[in-house]
Amino acid sequence: MTASIGGLASGLDTASIISQLIQLEATQQTQLKARVAARTTAKTAMQGINAKLAALTTAAQDLAKTTSWSPLATSSSYDKVTVTAGTGGVPAQLDLTVGTLAQSHRLTFTSTAALTDVVVSGGTSVTLDKLDGTAPLTITTSDGTLGSLVNAINTAGAGVRASTLRLDDGTYRLTVESTTTGAAGDFTLTNADGSALLGGATVRAGQDASITVGADTIHSSTNTFTDLLPGLSVTLGVGAVAGTVVTIGATSDAAAMSAKVKGFVDQLNAVLSDIDTATKSASGDAKGGPLAGDATLRRVRDALLSTAYSVAGGTLADAGVQLDRYGKVTFDEDTFKAAYVADPAAVTAKFVSGTSPGWMAQLATVGDQASSSYTGSVTQALQGMDSVIRDLNDRIDAWDDRLALRKATLTRQFTALETALSQMQSQSSWLSGQLASLPTSSG
Repeated sequence: MTASIGGLASGLDTASIISQLIQLEATQQTQLKARVAARTTAKTAMQGINAKLAALTTAAQDLAKTTSWSPLATSSSYDKVTVTAGTGGVPAQLDLTVGTLAQSHRLTFTSTAALTDVVVSGGTSVTLDKLDGTAPLTITTSDGTLGSLVNAINTAGAGVRASTLRLDDGTYRLTVESTTTGAAGDFTLTNADGSALLGGATVRAGQDASITVGADTIHSSTNTFTDLLPGLSVTLGVGAVAGTVVTIGATSDAAAMSAKVKGFVDQLNAVLSDIDTATKSASGDAKGGPLAGDATLRRVRDALLSTAYSVAGGTLADAGVQLDRYGKVTFDEDTFKAAYVADPAAVTAKFVSGTSPGWMAQLATVGDQASSSYTGSVTQALQGMDSVIRDLNDRIDAWDDRLALRKATLTRQFTALETALSQMQSQSSWLSGQLASLPTSSG
């Protein structure tokens, strides 16, 4: 550390002088800092655009799949029968007749008992036979009482559940029921020696749900008939009355598909607007964007728009998609819906992947080429920005060292100057004293 004597001899504010000299010499460092700030602002803007490009790419990849282009509006003439459209569903209509509802297999035991009464005879175990060809399961209770029997059944993981109903006389009636519906859920529950438990049980047999379509009766272990038609599942609701004739249907949902495409077009235009704002050049008093004239983003913008010119099956205008004179994409929902209802396959082909890539497929490719985490052009541009910013910061750090050394040098020089001036002033005072002490001559 260099000690300084600030203006003791000269009366100058040497600290201020040194500070001003350092500021002058730091001009280049100040310029470097300004460049770092500008580069950082530009990098932030480009990162935001790259993130939106990545999201746009994901959306385009999704819409490039044929399975994304099959939204169906389902209908049923009976409120207790519902239709659900899944993957691969196609427009269809079908008449069916409600048969039976699915139900679980249930045993309601004859004798009632207190929860503390021993109800298991011949030991503390009971036998559950699921009548499916597998070995019967032995369920062991803690003490053979009704309460321990319920607990043992419910913790056995055997696909049945037990419950008790409290009656007026304070006793409990045991019910054991399969946890799933369907005819295959039947079972028996006896004492371990095969004798009847609690005097035997009334059986409500498990049952499959059934419907009739034409001459065919179709069964399901649950009330849902999965993929009854390609991509369409039918569910019988509680209270569905046997013999009810129901018409179910599924039609192309042009409104849902239109909403998807509109959402994507809005997303695309948002990206284009961000690029325009960031790359705008200064004009007159108007300031330019943080990435004014950036060639990478301008090329990405051009590539995104160029995809609209070369779709499979002709122009996108037939599907309501066009470019305007401002370089944005417009979407006419009415035109799209009309085209999609008239020929959904032809409209779909203009967008999805295929022998000739549709619009979404091409946009997905362009988006990936720009925003890929490893090879994307925008990603690589960001990496270049990081490199430049690191280099500038290194140069700023070097200037810190250089300016500190210069300040130390100036401080030593001014200190030496003050010291010299002080010595001169001291000598001057001594000489003045000597001269004053000399005798004066008279006449």
